[in-house]
Amino acid sequence: MQSKSIKGKSTDEVKAALEHSMADGYIPNVAFVFISIKQDRDAISTMLTENNIDVMGATPCTEFIDGHQDEGSIVILLLDLNKNYYKILFKSIEENQLGDVATQLAKSALQIFQNPSFILLTTSITTDGNIMDGEAIIRNMEKALVKEFNLFGGMAGDDLSFTGSYVFTNNNSTGYGIVALVLDADKINLHGMAISGWKPIGVSKTITKSEGNTVYTIDDNPALDVYMRYLGTAVPNYDTQLQFFENLGNQYPFQIERENREPLMCNPIRFDKVSKALTFETNVKQGSRFRFSTPPDFDIMETIVQQATQLKESKQPDVNADALLIFSCAGRLAALGPMAKMENEGLKDVWNAPMAGFYSYGEFGRGINGKHEFHSTTNSWVALKEK
Repeated sequence: MQSKSIKGKSTDEVKAALEHSMADGYIPNVAFVFISIKQDRDAISTMLTENNIDVMGATPCTEFIDGHQDEGSIVILLLDLNKNYYKILFKSIEENQLGDVATQLAKSALQIFQNPSFILLTTSITTDGNIMDGEAIIRNMEKALVKEFNLFGGMAGDDLSFTGSYVFTNNNSTGYGIVALVLDADKINLHGMAISGWKPIGVSKTITKSEGNTVYTIDDNPALDVYMRYLGTAVPNYDTQLQFFENLGNQYPFQIERENREPLMCNPIRFDKVSKALTFETNVKQGSRFRFSTPPDFDIMETIVQQATQLKESKQPDVNADALLIFSCAGRLAALGPMAKMENEGLKDVWNAPMAGFYSYGEFGRGINGKHEFHSTTNSWVALKEK
């Protein structure tokens, strides 16, 4: 399998880049498309369809490929993948229950391949205020699949506008749904890992009142007051909720405790001064226990690259990957600054493969403990290699 990454600031630029990539006889048939909500998704999908390329796409917060990172543009990772080794599944949730959709997705995959693995793209914040529950997706897929499986991916973004995200294929698009590249695990290897780097601090506290993704009280005290006391500052007077997310929420997430599993990193994305509630990027169950976080040390970039190097050496030390996908939390970009880009480039150098990815509102991937989880504030990456 060969892959190539291309980019552009318009449909015409991407078309020219695609033509250039195929000038040497390269014939891709799969495209991971990470495209700003400011760009024309339909035009890009049509152009790729006309070239007989299957599309799997999402809107990002910021998008990147090898040596390039931008906002408001289009990046694409092209693959020439054997048609017998994959299938793209599209699921729009709409009036359906999320758990049922995740279960149907897993069962459909089992009908296609005996040992399926997944690259998963989902929406996150929808135009009508729905929040995608990544935890429910993982747990329902686990129940349906039963056996061990690999799954990596990310939740779509919206250039940090909090107005709605999208996933799409050649002919389908939704603001509330899932698209999955299902791979035959007997033919394609997936090696990857999801690492956060944010460290827990203090004693555990309890979510004493919550509804969906809104937390009202912590240890029976207003959630906003408890959070601001932890930060040692007054209630912020930001003009926009985005300023709250960029300055506080993405740097000081909650670590929701999970039995025999890694904590669920959970970012507050906005607050309400009247109810003194905090709204999170995913649902938070009442009664959950959590600890606050401190931002990662400056050596987090080196740690992630070292972990990737160790994994590569343990799996296939002398073989480079065919392609690399990276799903990094939007909070990492704000908290780490230029180091976030260096982190992605370091992973690319380890696997020595064409790379594409985006900054997301949530990540899926195998944690350090070996279990697949839904994450936040995390860099989740996966290297693909045809056997």
